[in-house]
Amino acid sequence: MSVIEVTDLRKSYGGRTVVDDVSFTVDEGEIFGILGPNGAGKTTTVECVEGLRVPDAGRVRVTGLDPVADHARVARVLGAQLQESELQDKLTVREALELYAALYDKPADWRPLAERLGLTARLTTRFGKLSGGQKQRLFIALALIGNPRIVVLDELTTGLDPRARRDTWELVEDVRANGVTVLLVTHFMEEAQRLCDRIAVIDKGRVAALDTPAGLIRRSAGGTVISFTPSAPLDDRDLNALPALASVAHKDGRITLSGTDETVNAVITLLARSHVTAHQLRVSDATLDDAFLDLTREEAA
Repeated sequence: MSVIEVTDLRKSYGGRTVVDDVSFTVDEGEIFGILGPNGAGKTTTVECVEGLRVPDAGRVRVTGLDPVADHARVARVLGAQLQESELQDKLTVREALELYAALYDKPADWRPLAERLGLTARLTTRFGKLSGGQKQRLFIALALIGNPRIVVLDELTTGLDPRARRDTWELVEDVRANGVTVLLVTHFMEEAQRLCDRIAVIDKGRVAALDTPAGLIRRSAGGTVISFTPSAPLDDRDLNALPALASVAHKDGRITLSGTDETVNAVITLLARSHVTAHQLRVSDATLDDAFLDLTREEAA
């Protein structure tokens, strides 16, 4: 069952369209990612879902409710960690957690949240004295404290160090395991690839693709990348004749090809037949980065 439905959403500022006919649905219990570069329209899209902005056109529903007209009812089922948020500088971490808990009939126990997010040692620290990463972790806790049915996390790991980022990813996975639907907005490919069940790639205000991470990767022009420095020159005609070849590039004596497993086997055969040794041979599968670059390149073409 879909808990979020976005249909033909449009939003403009000063005559400039930033969200252009965006449509997607989010199923209950999934982690749905919105992936794209800065300025792509990701945050505006989720702000319309949260009821913080009024769409110029289109339809948005959260558990069947209009997030603008039924904002109070939507707020009871949807928690949000915004990309840019602020609290009073003199408010301590404990006071913020207790204040937000008091706003809900059945809040989560904030103490385990604080422990999991590394905030226990900062409970008496005033908001104005927190680092950027500590503020980010606090806002994630505040988004979850109301035991929401759906949580929106917008660039949740920006400013976090690698360990804190991975701890936060584990928290998101735990949240979903407890039945919460997650709408995750990010520009970190590794984050999206690890966490998301499905991803909408948004570029220049439009949905460039919507698929699972594996499905998006399969769309990449080259599913496998082979790079090596040959011990002797190889004929370009032989390279371009390789099966399933997507691209070939030369740089500083190194050859980089993209294709499939079939291409890899053919390269090995070509090297053996030509009596050429491949120095520093590297074979890697395509990633979400590759798929994203291919998708946005196609959009720009």
